[in-house]
Amino acid sequence: MSGATSRSDRVPAIPFTRGFLLALAAGLAAAAILSPLAASAVAALAMRFPFPRIFDRTVMLTLAAALYLMARRLRLAALLRQGFANPREGLGLAVRGFALGTIAIAALVALAVGFGGHLASSLNPGLRLVNYVAGALAIGIIEEGFFRAFLLAGMETDFGRGGALFTSSAIYAVAHIVRSPARFFVTGIDPTIGFRTLAMCFERLLHPWDALPGLLGLFLLGVALGAAFLATRRVYFSIGLHAGLVLGAKLWPFASGPAGGVPRLIAGFGSPPLISGPAAWLLALGIIALNPILRRRSSRPAQGTSQR
Repeated sequence: MSGATSRSDRVPAIPFTRGFLLALAAGLAAAAILSPLAASAVAALAMRFPFPRIFDRTVMLTLAAALYLMARRLRLAALLRQGFANPREGLGLAVRGFALGTIAIAALVALAVGFGGHLASSLNPGLRLVNYVAGALAIGIIEEGFFRAFLLAGMETDFGRGGALFTSSAIYAVAHIVRSPARFFVTGIDPTIGFRTLAMCFERLLHPWDALPGLLGLFLLGVALGAAFLATRRVYFSIGLHAGLVLGAKLWPFASGPAGGVPRLIAGFGSPPLISGPAAWLLALGIIALNPILRRRSSRPAQGTSQR
């Protein structure tokens, strides 16, 4: 054979899931090491921020850097291009998804009102609602780009369609349960505080019965969103659906009434609210059941997308 080998051909092949886990581990380890230095720099500037907030921002930066360094091996750009293909046509899919998400939440609100909740008069339908919609859309775009266009589509090469759907949904659920501990401040440099904070982030998983309702609801939601992505091979329908559900979750406190006013079967068992309740689980299962209809009515998949 003759001819020069392209740069991409010289990149060693690596299974997607292994590469992703390596990038994740590297990003978290780097955050644990660098966050105490970041906290010290913030303190030197006479700024006062809780260490968990500094840790969270450091994790975002180090994970982004790790994924960037592994981008070629993980086919990051190619997967995102496939997932976000044909944006003009995707707008209609996003609107349909948003409508489905808001209808689902409206059904839960109506159920809550029927069981003793009430719509709070303090909800300002103006600027507050606009801000909520903008925030919900931002969350939908970022999370669907990462968890569906990148993670789910990438894992298909390792696990096939069904395995990738369930594995990525499990990761989605755990990622939303894991959270930084309560506010605390750090003075001076403590080299171990980053690792201790990282360990504290996973403490909820050490109490499985407390975390189980939220994990189950988030897992089913991940499956529903993943099924919506697989129905079209693009993120637009799942972005709209995700944004509609997030908007409903943000507005839920205004419809849930006083403490104890709505049964836990609707309001949920702890954190996160609503999605940790059986009513939301049934709605997620209903959305999953709609997947064959979405598949039949969706437009053709984007070119170059895996159909495995």
